Amino acid sequence: MKTTLVPRGHSKPVGKYSPGLSVDGGRFVFVSGQVATDEQGNVVAPGDAAKQTEIVFERIEQVLAQAQATLADLVSVVIYVVDVKRDFAAVSGVRNRVLSNPPPTSALVEVSSLVEDGCLVEISGIAVVAGT
Repeated sequence: MKTTLVPRGHSKPVGKYSPGLSVDGGRFVFVSGQVATDEQGNVVAPGDAAKQTEIVFERIEQVLAQAQATLADLVSVVIYVVDVKRDFAAVSGVRNRVLSNPPPTSALVEVSSLVEDGCLVEISGIAVVAGT
C-alpha cells in the first residue's frame, strides 16, 4: 500500500510524481528530489548553496513528518549539485549539521543543471521508520 505525501506549502508537482510516498504502512518513506522553491514554485536563495541546502532539508523534513518520520530515519540521501567544486563545502557543512548519527548513506553527484534556473542543489532520500 502506498500513500502520497504532499506537505502544505510545497509547490504542486510539475508532472506525474509524488513529493513523497509512504509504503508498507509507513515503514518506508521515499522522498522525491526536493529543490529550494517556495509555494508558488519560485527559486529561493538563488546563488546560495548553503541556504538552498537548508531549505531542501526543511522540505524533506516536512515530507517525512507526514509519515511520522524525521531526518533521523533517513537511511540514504542523494545530493545533486550544479558545481561540486564550488559548493561542496557549503552543502556538506549543512548535511553534516542536520543529519544525525549514524548518518545515512550518501552520494554527491554533479549535474549540468537542475529543473529551475537558480537551483544549485537537489536532494532525494529514503527513510526506514522503526516500529511501524
